[in-house]
Amino acid sequence: MERAHVNRRTVLGGLAGAVGAAALPGGTAYGSTSTEVSPLQRRYPAAWPELEPYGAADTRLDLWPRDDNSFVLPLELRPRDEELGRVWMRDTYVNCFTVDGRPLYVATGTTRVPGRPAAGPWNDGIFVWTAPSLHGPWRLADTRGIRPDAELGKVWSPEFVGENAPGRTVVAPWQEYWYDDQFGKRGNAWAPELHYFRGTWYIVACMGDHSRKVGSFLLISEGGVEGPYRVAQGNLAKPFGESFIGGPSFVLPGAYHHIDGGLYSEGDDAWLVLHNNLYARFRDDMEGIVPTTDLPTFQQSPYSPEPYLEGAYVLKYGGKYYLMHAAWDRASTNPDGSARNAYDPPAPGRVQYQYDLIMAVSDHFEGPYSNRWTAGVGAGHNNIFVDAAGHLWATFFRNPAFGYWADPTRIADAAVPGVVRMEWTGPKSNRLYVGRR
Repeated sequence: MERAHVNRRTVLGGLAGAVGAAALPGGTAYGSTSTEVSPLQRRYPAAWPELEPYGAADTRLDLWPRDDNSFVLPLELRPRDEELGRVWMRDTYVNCFTVDGRPLYVATGTTRVPGRPAAGPWNDGIFVWTAPSLHGPWRLADTRGIRPDAELGKVWSPEFVGENAPGRTVVAPWQEYWYDDQFGKRGNAWAPELHYFRGTWYIVACMGDHSRKVGSFLLISEGGVEGPYRVAQGNLAKPFGESFIGGPSFVLPGAYHHIDGGLYSEGDDAWLVLHNNLYARFRDDMEGIVPTTDLPTFQQSPYSPEPYLEGAYVLKYGGKYYLMHAAWDRASTNPDGSARNAYDPPAPGRVQYQYDLIMAVSDHFEGPYSNRWTAGVGAGHNNIFVDAAGHLWATFFRNPAFGYWADPTRIADAAVPGVVRMEWTGPKSNRLYVGRR
């Protein structure tokens, strides 16, 4: 696959006063955009040397989303958000598309139902916000013409199963709510991504661990960004890919498939990207993926040992391909008593610290990819996008489940729809980082 790719998943929180964030002197320097200056003549931020040993986690405050390089999106509140005063969101996704000649910003993510502390064992589907600018105003998608009596902005939910009709499935049987004695009501939608491809709106999302079947699926809009959406034909019976042993013990045997699916496109071609190492080409009609015995894998430079990774994501920028993952930085102590921060598998004495964005670069979509580096501290499970002015941004959400943001003194500031400015180190070193000081 030697052809060039333009990524339509174009990237995936703020530290505020918790670590004493300092202002960036003069802001972060983006390279000159003058056509009279070649890329090799521009001044770019420096790339940092690789940490040793390979797999060490970078904890420097320069790589944190801070007040000076990031902000939380002022999304329109739903009635459920009034008490908190903002939208509770995990797996934040933001992108910018050109629609009818104008930029349209979209936002979505994993949300929870009123009264629940998290997005499980059930939630009520997928919400979408839109804006003419990254700074807003951010409004809930206008779904009143589709479902006048439903909550504004809710574009898909297992609740919509009654809209199924012959030849048109809105909610597949494996996506419906179900019940058991352990959890009661079960079924949750995770990590949605919104894409505008060949003039059609698509949502790639995942049914979470509490669902009848766990894995990624595609929704296709029959109208605008607000929908109505239906399930792709290839997902009527199951998620993408084959089932395997995985997930927590309460997942039904045979129910676990590949999660955190996303969409990468170039021209008229599109690919499904699955965590943490798989991809597949979509059919031309976008109703499923091209059949194959085994899904192809990215050629990566794994750690030794390789930990569990999430949220695989591909971006093309500056002529290079960037493969991103979310990885837990686990803090521990070296034999000599010094501190260790690394992307280690779980083990006694290792404590989850930050849910980081790690990244590698390649000349080709499939790889081989370089050694990974820490691109953002606490910014894992995100996407990167280019705004209407050509600047790079990543999303973040501050993971409330474990680690730094799960601390009782910080949990109130976790699970946010955040964006952080990114910087590129230029065509020689080809690194992307959170905007550094």
